[in-house]
Amino acid sequence: MNPPGTALVIGATSDIGRAIGRALARDGWALQLAARDATRLANEAADLALRGAGKVAQWRCDVLEEGAAAALAGTLEPLPDVAICVVGELGEQAGGEHDAAAAERVMYTNYIGPALLLGAVAERFEARGSGVLVALSSVAGERGRASNYLYGSAKAGLTAFLSGLRNRLHPSGVHVVTVLPGFVATRMTDGMALPAALTTTPEAVATQVVRAIRRRRNIVYSKPRWRLIMAIVRALPEAAFKRLKL
Repeated sequence: MNPPGTALVIGATSDIGRAIGRALARDGWALQLAARDATRLANEAADLALRGAGKVAQWRCDVLEEGAAAALAGTLEPLPDVAICVVGELGEQAGGEHDAAAAERVMYTNYIGPALLLGAVAERFEARGSGVLVALSSVAGERGRASNYLYGSAKAGLTAFLSGLRNRLHPSGVHVVTVLPGFVATRMTDGMALPAALTTTPEAVATQVVRAIRRRRNIVYSKPRWRLIMAIVRALPEAAFKRLKL
């Protein structure tokens, strides 16, 4: 049986990135890992090699650094069959409301950086005529809420970017998957009171990502009930929505 191929995981040292890397390693994928912390990245690469990955390469990449997207996309060799971006940062809404630098970091980390990177990889996929791009956005991007509109607005931008990219690349044979997690029990949400019925795990998200790649899904919610919940949230009249404490 031929190995599945080569997959790039951007944000490979995050909880979700690690879970995705392990799921792919179990299936025998060759892995290309990218993250900003070189030490943690090296440790993760060694671990995945022991877990069955066909081959593991690594690149240090920080989406906040100027030119990082083009640098990574241009040096990938071999060009992967799949590129998965799980880069993100929740940030602090209250702080970002009064600190432009903090707000910019949240917006750049969750939208501009990932979009530039995915766009650069997409150019190479399009030239080849094949490939799958996967990115984690969020249900928070489906409507701005007072409690996290900085993060939500950035994720809304990423969701729109992925939608447009999917539409543009469809004729070329390149597929784009948008993953919309709700609450995920990770280091990023540690200490938050998360509703159990709406919370998933990194491992569950990883399983969905692998399945979405195989089945060429377009939009994936971490829990099916989120699709209904967000349909209701989007349908609320603005006059009523702005009175809610969300």
